[in-house]
Amino acid sequence: MSEALHRHVAAFNNRDLQALLDGFTDDAVWITGSSVARGRDELTELFSGAMEQLLPTLAVENVLADGDQVAAQLTERLTHNGEDHVFAIAGFYRLSGDRIKSAKIYREGSAELD
Repeated sequence: MSEALHRHVAAFNNRDLQALLDGFTDDAVWITGSSVARGRDELTELFSGAMEQLLPTLAVENVLADGDQVAAQLTERLTHNGEDHVFAIAGFYRLSGDRIKSAKIYREGSAELD
């Protein structure tokens, strides 16, 4: 697995917001469904809210890497409105060195929870 993706998933699952943010470039872009977060401030808001409200965890199923591009199939588990959910997701990442520069995330069904 890509080291950057491994660190990202570990920080996410440990709810370590600082380690998660350290894995992004300062100008990183994260796209999930119709939601777009750009830069450290928006990423902080996005991930701190998700970690506090949804209690998500990720499990990596498959990874394909080619240079600075990584594609991953993951399983996401989260709680929304008191109900547990499991989603298959696909993430497409572009790296800059050992940090994530951009990500486009697709959740099976819909990326929107409401």
